[in-house]
Amino acid sequence: MTTEKTLIRVGHSPDPDDAFMFHALANDKIDSGPYQFVHELVDIETLNRRAFTGELELTAVSLHGYAYLTDRYALCACGASMGDGYGPMVVAKTPMTREDLAGKTIAIPGTLTTANLALRLWLKDRRPIEHKVAGVVLPQPAARGAAVSDSVHPNYVVVEFDQILEFVAAGKADAGLIIHEGQLTYGNQGLHLVRDLGEWWMEDTGLPLPLGGNAIRKDLGAEGMKEVTRLLKESIEYGLKHRGEALGHALQYGRDLDRSQADKFVGMYVNDWTIDFGERGRKAVATLLQRGYEEGLLPNPVELEFIG
Repeated sequence: MTTEKTLIRVGHSPDPDDAFMFHALANDKIDSGPYQFVHELVDIETLNRRAFTGELELTAVSLHGYAYLTDRYALCACGASMGDGYGPMVVAKTPMTREDLAGKTIAIPGTLTTANLALRLWLKDRRPIEHKVAGVVLPQPAARGAAVSDSVHPNYVVVEFDQILEFVAAGKADAGLIIHEGQLTYGNQGLHLVRDLGEWWMEDTGLPLPLGGNAIRKDLGAEGMKEVTRLLKESIEYGLKHRGEALGHALQYGRDLDRSQADKFVGMYVNDWTIDFGERGRKAVATLLQRGYEEGLLPNPVELEFIG
């Protein structure tokens, strides 16, 4: 007699680090027990927005986006993407300083991305961030704290993350906020680094910059959340133990990356932090979201819940 398995719809980005992380689950390398995992690969900003309807049981999510989702999802203790002294980058066609960005247009990969939150914190741009999900504007934060004299106020335009480099190179924006493998390839477009936000965050706080995680839907129940998180962790550990095999799977999502570059990129974002946030990683998440609240970029303090 065949027992029907519980469907777990998984959403993650079509990039090398997520593909590496989910390789074992996607390709039946581990026993998923009573669960059947079905994978959907879409960009992180789309996943952030889809999470508001809770249609996916397990989904990659920006930690900025997660600040609005704590009623529906908890964070898996595994699956973190942490920028340990590196992270999203601001790049431009010509050399620029932070102050030069005032009044300029910056292409960003989505308003709910952690990259966007980090950018606003670096610029000290305390103007409320407007998020529209399915045509509805999310709650806006109340004004908190006085404007600071060294704040920089650019204009922002949302562009698909994998189009930002070309968008800036073509002169359609003055600068771009890049995530994923663009951090290794922006020089191919002749672009200049303005600031590495992960480096800035480390200098400012002494902590890694927590970018994304995996959120698990609370209606799976305590045992279900625990078991699905355990399987995710097992998939991550399998990839790290079978690096060549998992990297081969991940390479198909490495736009403009050769095997050596893909290996480097995966190493940046799938590592010990990915196995478990750990105490320091949890502190980094709490610090980032508390800073966002204090500077008026998030409407409410965020109560974090980690599973595993």
